[in-house]
Amino acid sequence: MSFLSRLFGSNDAREAMRPLYNAVVAAGREPHWYRLGGVADTIDGRFEMISAVLALVYARLEDEPGQAQNIVWLTELFVDDMEGQLREIGIGDMVVGKHMGRLMAALGGRIGAYRDGMATGELDAALVRNLYRGQEPPAAALTHTADRLRTLRLALDGMGADRLAAGEMP
Repeated sequence: MSFLSRLFGSNDAREAMRPLYNAVVAAGREPHWYRLGGVADTIDGRFEMISAVLALVYARLEDEPGQAQNIVWLTELFVDDMEGQLREIGIGDMVVGKHMGRLMAALGGRIGAYRDGMATGELDAALVRNLYRGQEPPAAALTHTADRLRTLRLALDGMGADRLAAGEMP
């Protein structure tokens, strides 16, 4: 729960986006990304995969008028979750903010890289640079991940924002 929510009460509209956020996290944790896609099954790898799925959801919501506030609420849920995860692994209060700044910068970079990669046909390069940390994965792993992300993006394009907000993920 964010500081402002704790101070002024919960934000029911923001909480309405929780099913979508939970679906994004569940999609990013699907085992095939790690087994077949070669994504590192680590805290960093899971962050990267959730960020990739979240980037596609953001791109879908950006394509529909009136979704800007939902993107903000989804981001707030991401921040709350990541802050909680950092605290759970033992990051102290004094440096949580610094880590959160890095995570938000990383998320912003991933959103741009994957949006551009999808638009220009350069998704593979964006995945190698970000998801695989500059290390070329086996060709089958990269193909699996890129194909599944492209398929997910196409499926998201075919969904209404109301279904997405309800947590339906293709």
